[in-house]
Amino acid sequence: MPTTTLRARREAVVREHMESENRQEFDVTLRTFAHPRYELIATGEVYDGEEAVRGYYAASRAAFPDQRNEVRAMHHADDAVVVEFDLMGTHRGPLRGIPPSGREFTCRMIALFCFEGDRIVCERVYFDSATILGQLGIIPPTS
Repeated sequence: MPTTTLRARREAVVREHMESENRQEFDVTLRTFAHPRYELIATGEVYDGEEAVRGYYAASRAAFPDQRNEVRAMHHADDAVVVEFDLMGTHRGPLRGIPPSGREFTCRMIALFCFEGDRIVCERVYFDSATILGQLGIIPPTS
């Protein structure tokens, strides 16, 4: 396991990462990475490098301008921090060609923040896309 000091630094980096996403201060979010990379496991999408990640921020916030997260739990591993969180937002803009529904969603997710030293090298996010699409009325809701 990493030292207590490294663990504390990593947790602070993850908290700043997630809080800056909520504030939509993406320059701050990008500084938490050694190399910006998101992997969205449910959709198979990978955003690698600053330009791709900025595009992801722009597209996701166009669809959900109030997108935000709320941390539920944080766990530490040798080279990662695992965060359980709720992601919330209101569908106010187009989502992959789907017109806005005006509906809100809340989806419990897990993000694996992979580290090299005290900087993030990848945020790998696991979630059930049917939960979101059902709440938005795009597909029948899951039970």
